[in-house]
This record gives sequence, structure tokens and C-alpha cells, in this order.
Amino acid sequence: MGEPSATLFCFYKQPGHSCSPMSDKLNAQELLKEVEKLKQEIKTLKNRKKYGLVWEEKPEQVVSDCQNKLPILKEVKNKAIITDKNKPVNILMEGDNYHSLSVLNYTHKEKVDVIYIDPPYNTGNNDFSYNDAYVDSEDGFRHSKWLSFIQRRLKLAKNLLRKNGLIFISVNDIEQANLKIVCDEVFGEKNFLANLVWQNKEGGGSSDSKYFRIKHEYILVYGGVKDLCEIAGDNISNLERYKQTDCYVKTRGPFYLQKLGMGSIQYSKSLDYPITTPDGFSVTPKDNNNGKKACWRWSMTKFEWGLKNDFIVIKKDKTDVWQVYTKQYLNCDNEGSIINRTQRPFGVIDGFSSTQATKEQSGINMSKFTYPKPKDLISYLISRHINTSAIVVDFMAGSGTTGHAVLDLNRIDGGSRKFILCTNNENNICEDITYSRIKSVINGYNSLSGEKISGLGGNLKYYKTDFVSTEHINKISDESKIKLTYQAGEMIALRENTLEETEKNDWWQIFTDGKKQTAIYFKEDKTKLQSLVSKLTKTNNKAILYIFSWGKNEYKNEFSEYKNIRIEDIPEPILEVYKEINKL
Repeated sequence: MGEPSATLFCFYKQPGHSCSPMSDKLNAQELLKEVEKLKQEIKTLKNRKKYGLVWEEKPEQVVSDCQNKLPILKEVKNKAIITDKNKPVNILMEGDNYHSLSVLNYTHKEKVDVIYIDPPYNTGNNDFSYNDAYVDSEDGFRHSKWLSFIQRRLKLAKNLLRKNGLIFISVNDIEQANLKIVCDEVFGEKNFLANLVWQNKEGGGSSDSKYFRIKHEYILVYGGVKDLCEIAGDNISNLERYKQTDCYVKTRGPFYLQKLGMGSIQYSKSLDYPITTPDGFSVTPKDNNNGKKACWRWSMTKFEWGLKNDFIVIKKDKTDVWQVYTKQYLNCDNEGSIINRTQRPFGVIDGFSSTQATKEQSGINMSKFTYPKPKDLISYLISRHINTSAIVVDFMAGSGTTGHAVLDLNRIDGGSRKFILCTNNENNICEDITYSRIKSVINGYNSLSGEKISGLGGNLKYYKTDFVSTEHINKISDESKIKLTYQAGEMIALRENTLEETEKNDWWQIFTDGKKQTAIYFKEDKTKLQSLVSKLTKTNNKAILYIFSWGKNEYKNEFSEYKNIRIEDIPEPILEVYKEINKL
């Protein structure tokens, strides 16, 4: 065959290409390249997945910003709230949630037990902003923009979940079907747990639709790894295990016994306490976990309540070892509340309403927030996770209901959960609404009726997302690496849960939680490094030392003689996380 004719390709016109006589005069080599390109595009089309949701990806500025800006955190110290140093420190992040999630991918990868989000419903009524412009109902790319927005954030959120973690996502009819398909792709269809229906309106329902009165919304639930997830209270799929009965059978129903000590729960010192057996023997959580490190599922206060109200059984097992159990009743939860199983269908949640949420807002005397969720609904969802010291994240925090729910739930069951809330500050929402609400419920407030409401107590740190500029995420200059190391302190402190800065100079920065220290050594010059090590080893407390290096594992084997020091690299691990995110 002779050389192919250029005119054969006029039927295929790429964007930016014209079919003018001059542009058609391609030589044989250029034409063969075009042929190969067409072959690859056809191959791609053939290999495209046969089932799924396809939409036009819409570029998003906050995502594009991360090509040459590295997200970091800066604490706003005058907004810190500390009421009890023995309680967990909660976090509020001000900034775009994509940037906050990027930071959390470094600080909290696979550390989060529960995620709850209430994303914009994409109603077309100024509830959803994309690239700083509200998306109205006439926007031809309305659904594509929403799907692009939610998928990017869910991919980052997935990295945060523990394997037994749970994510709850509120949604209504507009995007529910689309969201289910996106979540199946992101979290895996096999990890789908439920599509809960909750009655969000009292009375006859909404008149928004001229066809039906709608009074419900949905909550999609996925697990990190479905087989490792355990749902507290409502998990009654295996009715055969409810074999035992007691004097409460008429009200609480039958029950089964579940060990109080479990190694699968995130360890907390407050949940590691001795329990005295009937013969005066002392049992610790590890005794219930074959000698391995563990903690009780209930706080000491909750245990004492359970003992008093006959929810606790302490007895010897077949091997003559003392074990501590809780009674898991069919018709009664572990707060003593009776559950009417016959009137409450599985997967349906009632007893909550948007009216209730609005009253909660008004009672706290805070600025009005549109379409809030009731606190007790969020508390109910969070309490489905068995870990009472869970880390709970809401990266669409809005009015701060999730934070309020966590604090109130800890009050009820003696838990030590802590929250991380993320929201932007558009129209001062973070400062005037989210922060204001959390501050009020921690410290106490006067309601609109003049009633003095006692504070729930707790601690809060307020951060803003900031950036370190660089040339490109895949081509970081040495200057940018050094700058990132100097400014990553708050991120590293959050990663290690040592949030109080105690020292900072030209050479290093030190944080503590009172029991352990985290230090960052800034320079390639190591002349002062031994001085820092000596400072960290003055006590027997644990210390984590981040040392600046151009690569990875350059100092892992140094200072091995100090058993209380763990060595980490900086900044390469942060850059690896951000490069990986950039591929999503």
C-alpha cells in the first residue's frame, strides 16, 4: 500500500482542529499517529465499564488549587475552649472541606470511626454553590456539578474510615438514586449497609409537591469493611441468639450476653479500669481478651449504672476464668429505653423532625440556619457504632449539630467520643453559627425564655486551612519542602494528638498533651539535633521526633538507644499523601 491520504481523516475532527486544505496536508508519520490515537480511543470506549453512572466531570477551582498549593493548618488560639483537661479535645476546621479532607488524609488516615454528612440537596434553590456560583434548577450541568462535587469528597472521606467504621449520608429524593450508585463505586457495593428512611416532618407532611405530601428523607449507610462492622442496638438480624430470659422478659424481652471487654475498640485509658467479681477478684479488660490489650465498651459510670439496673453479668466461663458481660435485650437498648419492634420497621427512623431541630437552634439563641438536622437524630446514628470513644467527623458541619450531638451523647453514656467538624466561613457561618453553637453548649447559655442551660463541658481547638505555595504537586522544589516543614507543625500535632505548643524556635517546635511530646526538627543541619533529643529524654514520657530529610527513612535507625523516642520523616510523607490525592 502507498502512503495514506490525509483527506481520509476529515470525518474525524478534534476540538481545535479544522479541516482546511492546509491542515489536511499531513505527512505519513503524522497520519499514522492519528490512526494510533483513534485506536486507543476506541479501545478505551470498549473497555469502559458496562454498569455505573456516567456524567461530565466539571472542573472545580478548590481542587485545581491543590496542584500548586499544599494545604496546612493554622490554629486560631484565641478561639480555643478548654474546660477540662481530662476530656478529649475536639476540632473545628474553617476552610473549604476539600482542603480540610486533604489535611485529614495525612492526620487521620484509617483513624475515623464515624462520618456523618448532610450535603446540599441540589434543589436548585440556592442551596448548592459550585465555583462560587449557586447552581439553579435551569443549569444544564446541575447534576454533573453535584456528582463531581460529592464524589471527590467521598473518595477522600473513604481513606479516613477504619475498617469497622461507618459513614452516614443524608439525602432526599433529588439525588438519592445518583448518590447510591456513586457510593457503591467509592465504598464498594459489598459494603452497603442500609438506606434508612427517617420521618423529617410532623403532621401531614410537606406541600412542596402537588402530587404527594412528602414527609421523609434518606440516610445512606456504608461500612469500611461490612463484615467487620457491628451496629449497636438495632443489629437483630440473628434472632436465634436471643435465647436467655430473666424477670424483665415481659418488657425487655429475651437477651444474649456480649463481652464488655473488647480488643477491637480503640484503646482509651478511661475505659481501662478494674471490675470486682463476686468473690473479690479484680478483672481488667485484657482478662476478657485473652491477655491482649483491650478496654471496656462502657465507662465506669455507665458500668455502675448497668450493675444497678441488671444489665451486667459477671460469671466464670467454661475455663473457670471470670468474664464480664452486658445483657443485650431484644426490646430494650443499653440506655434502658424500651424499643417497640412491632411498630418500628427495620430501616425506618421516626421520632425526629426538622421542627425539633429549628427549636433547638432557637433555644441556643444562635443565628438561624436553614434546614438543620435534629441533634437526637445524629446522636442516634453515632451511637450505632459500638465504640464510645469514637472519632466522629462531619466535613459539612453547617450549624454544628454533629458536634452538639457528640457532646450530649458523651453526657448520656459517659463516653469519650471526640468530633472533627469542617466548614467554610461563607457568610461567617463557621464563626457566627458553628463555633458559636459549640461554645454555647460547652460553656452553657441562657435560652430565649431566660432559662439558664448548664454547659456540657469539653474542649475545642479552632483551626483555619492555609497553604504553602509550590511550583506543581508533582515537582516540589527544595525551597517548598523546607517551607512546608516549618509550617506543618499544627498538622503533625493533630496527627499525634498532642495539641498544646510548648516551644518554638528557629530549629524546632514542640507540642504536648501532658503525657507525650511531639517535636519537629526543621533543618538539614543536624548540629542542634542532639540538644533536642536530650530535651525530649529528660522524662520517661513517650516522644515522637519528626526530622527534616530530603527522602524517607533516613533517620529511622538513629537514636535507637532511646526507647521512648519514635522517629518520623518530614516532609516527604505529607507530599506522598497529597500526590496520591491528586490522582483521584
